[in-house]
Amino acid sequence: MASPALLRPLRHRDFALLWTGLTASLIGDGIFLVAVAWQVYELSDSPAALSLFGVSWTLGTVLCLLLGGVAADRFDRRLIMVLADAVRLVCVVVLGVLAVTGVIEVWHLVALGVLFGGAEGFFNPAFGALIPQLVPAGDLVQANAFQELARPLSIRLAGPAVGGVLVGAFGPGTALLIDAGTFVVCMTCVLAITPRPFAPPDAEAAPTSMRTQVAEGLAFVRAHAWLWGTLVTASISLLCFYGPVEVLLPYLIRNDLGQPASAFGAVLAAGGLGGVAGALVMSQRGLPVEHVRLMYLAWGLGLLPIAGYAVASAVWQLALLAAVFGACMSVGTVVWSTLMQTRVPPHMLGRVGSVDWLVSLGLTPISFALTAPVAALAGRDATLIGAGVLGCLASLGLYVAVGDLRRDAQLWPAPAGAPDAHARPA
Repeated sequence: MASPALLRPLRHRDFALLWTGLTASLIGDGIFLVAVAWQVYELSDSPAALSLFGVSWTLGTVLCLLLGGVAADRFDRRLIMVLADAVRLVCVVVLGVLAVTGVIEVWHLVALGVLFGGAEGFFNPAFGALIPQLVPAGDLVQANAFQELARPLSIRLAGPAVGGVLVGAFGPGTALLIDAGTFVVCMTCVLAITPRPFAPPDAEAAPTSMRTQVAEGLAFVRAHAWLWGTLVTASISLLCFYGPVEVLLPYLIRNDLGQPASAFGAVLAAGGLGGVAGALVMSQRGLPVEHVRLMYLAWGLGLLPIAGYAVASAVWQLALLAAVFGACMSVGTVVWSTLMQTRVPPHMLGRVGSVDWLVSLGLTPISFALTAPVAALAGRDATLIGAGVLGCLASLGLYVAVGDLRRDAQLWPAPAGAPDAHARPA
């Protein structure tokens, strides 16, 4: 049962509206993950084809992130999210119709994947910058813990479970069309949120160019080790594991274990349950003094279960490993989201958030592109083991190497989530 502390942010009407809509959309995203993976493997029983879709999707996101961050700091963040969802809605409807009519080809998925990803490049910075406007600083830890509860419950638990059933019963095309309906729910809820225009400190000054605003965001990131160090760590870690997990896990379940789409959905759902457990723990305990250390340990050690995928011989084993992975990722993300929302000035959240997404995801297209050739050369098992071990070493190694990360609790004495957390570091 969810704790009262975890549910406290839901007392704020607009936060409840945001998460009602987004939960529906995230369930749709879980359906999308299963439907696209199975559609690609029906068209071409090769990891290379799914890798190509992953490259197009993540490349579209990366190319639009900086522009999306500037837009989030200039315009109504609600409207940016709605317009981005409208683009994604069109993409999913087109894919669903093509699949149902039996004329879909891999190039359709690749082309629309770029557009779908580009819309995410606008949606994600606007969403991250909107949350601190909807809840007071004292509720941010619980708001982020709730996010890490709702997100895996939706995209990793309910969505994949429903997606596996839909794909098995009706095919990928029908599943995609049902996914499209979830975007309508999200758009309706976001539009119902009360507009919250904000005035940055230099609002009376002459308007600055987009290039200048991007440069300001990059300068802020470079000035703080907790930011640039974590972004570099995330970038290297995602390069190591993102493509192998997204491409090889469904291939392993479908081809090696001979299991249906529902089994893939069940493994993703187990990861979602793990994420829920991690979020519940964080909502109860809050952030420790050494929160940056906790974040790095959770993210680093949490990647080792990926190596375990290589030796798993049954779906229940994969599910258990996915649950550990999900719990650790959830713990680290609650810490990271709270740091971003309390240490970054509100008028820069969109830009700094877009740099976060850009650096974190910048190498994921390469991760997708390398997965198939590396797996062909080294083998699937070696690729998964390397993904988990190298990702873990990258995370823990950078924390040990950068002194300001290890001294973070002394440099930032104001607790994350406190009203004075925007103060200069000591």
